[in-house]
Parts: sequence; structure tokens; C-alpha cells
Amino acid sequence: MACSVLVAVVGPTGSGKSELGLRIAEEMGGEVVNCDSLQVYRHFDIGTAKLSLRERRGVPHHMLDVAGPGETFTAGDYAARTRPLLERIAARGRLPVVVGGTGFYLRALLEGLFAGPGRDDALRARLAARAERRPGSLHRLLWRLDPRAAARIHPRDVRKTMRALEVSLVARRPISELHAQGREPLSGFRTLKIGLDPPRAALYAHLDARCRRMFESGLIEEVQGILDRGCPATLKPFESHGYRQAIGFLEGRLPLEAAIQQAQQNTRRYAKRQWTWFHHEKEVLWYTGFGNDPELGASVLAKVREFVAGISPGG
Repeated sequence: MACSVLVAVVGPTGSGKSELGLRIAEEMGGEVVNCDSLQVYRHFDIGTAKLSLRERRGVPHHMLDVAGPGETFTAGDYAARTRPLLERIAARGRLPVVVGGTGFYLRALLEGLFAGPGRDDALRARLAARAERRPGSLHRLLWRLDPRAAARIHPRDVRKTMRALEVSLVARRPISELHAQGREPLSGFRTLKIGLDPPRAALYAHLDARCRRMFESGLIEEVQGILDRGCPATLKPFESHGYRQAIGFLEGRLPLEAAIQQAQQNTRRYAKRQWTWFHHEKEVLWYTGFGNDPELGASVLAKVREFVAGISPGG
């Protein structure tokens, strides 16, 4: 049975994935599929660098604005909704171009997720109380229970640490063992992964400027508008860089300039974590530079054409 082709464009935030994905879709008759965990939420636009309708240049975009601000939307939800979508795009004779920097979403889509236990709210409450009393203690506990999982999770990522502990404690087995079992990978597609790797200093300067533009272009007003809809400031999307600092400004805890600088710093740290994640991702073809570079784009397009024609990416 012949396989369809799927192209994934990955890399750190601000590296130009959206522009490169658009160019591939325009040149190859494709449709863009979002793979950013924040862009799935309605009303979160400026702080997520979501392309406007005009900026999409007539190219169909999918998996944007599919969840309300207060909805829980997991990697499993993403994979379950996106896999049938990929099949429909391919059935139309179009090329699916998955674009985004949420590595766990991409892994769930391509490799599947393990069938772990569901949420245990009582256990989560106890873990959260422990984290409040003794910051860092959850990650230290995870190191004792599952060193492999702890090595993959940033010590400050309380949410992922808590989930790893929850699974390990409820299942009575390390989450790293469960991850290796019971996965159902995406079938019917050959996948070409394109990674963008701009010079770090240039990316950080770009991110700092982009973050400041977000605040100047209405990020504070966007956040206030979401709050005015009756949404609490504790929503998960508000935990992300930029939005958290905008909330701090609106609540009077952060002066505007301090909010901008803190958002810039957090965005740089996030980009560094994305670099680390994607450089552990298998079979990524890396390109040095930004996605809007014409020469880089031409080189990527040549590789995509080869791949679509059935030529190995390494050939």
C-alpha cells in the first residue's frame, strides 16, 4: 500500500517555522497543520504569534482556535484530532505540512502515546501542596523513582514533573517504562522532518525585539479582553511567557518594562529548551538559519521535492 507524504517543520520559537511552512505549502500544494500547544486556543493570538488570515496568504490552516480558553487540551487530544485530519488532507491530493514548536505534540502525533492512568485529583492536590511547601521537592522525588524521566524534564517544569509522579505512583511503575509500551505510531505516511537552527545570538535578539513588539501591539489589551470574557487569570494558557507577565502588569505586580524584560528572558529560556528537545528528536534534517531566508527556503524545497518523489532524505 502506497504511503502519503508528511512534512514537519520544527525548531525553536522565532526561527521562522511559520514562514517556511507557508512557502512549502504554496510551492507544493500543501495545507498547514498547527503543532503549537497555545495556538489551539481561541483568543490567544498576539502572544502566540498566531498568523492572521491575511498573513496565511490563502493557504488553508488547521488546528488553530480549536479549543476554548478554559478547555483542557492534551497531546493525546491533539493526536486524536490531527491524525484523521492528515488523512483527509492527503485524500484531497494535498501535502500536509505540520508546523510548530511543541515537541511533545509532534511526538504524540507521529509515535503515539502510552496508555497511562488518568488524572488522580486527590494525588495531584497532595503533590501540589508538597511543591508549595518545598519547592523543587517533586523533581527530587522523581529522580529517586524514575531517573530517566527526571533527566528529560526541566526541574522548574512542575506540571510535567507532577504528571510523571502521578503516573509512576498510580501505575506503580516508572513512567519511562510505560512510555516504551503500548504506543501506536502514525501509519500510512512517510515523514520528512525539517529543523530550523538559526545562530543563537541572532535568534535571541530577534526574540527580544518580537516580544517587545507584542506588548506594543496590544498584548495587554488582548489579555484584558480575555479576562473581560469571564475567564480567570489562572487559565493554563496564561501560564506561558508573555501572558504571565501581562497578567502581572494588569494585577499591579509588575511595571510594564519589567514585564517585558521578564517575558523576553522566559522566551529565550523556552527557545533553549526547544533546541534541546528537537536535537534529541530522531531523523531531523537541520538547516542553519531562519525560515524566511530565501536560499534556505530553496534548499528545503529541493529536499521536499526529492522526498515527495520517493528519494531518501539522505540521498
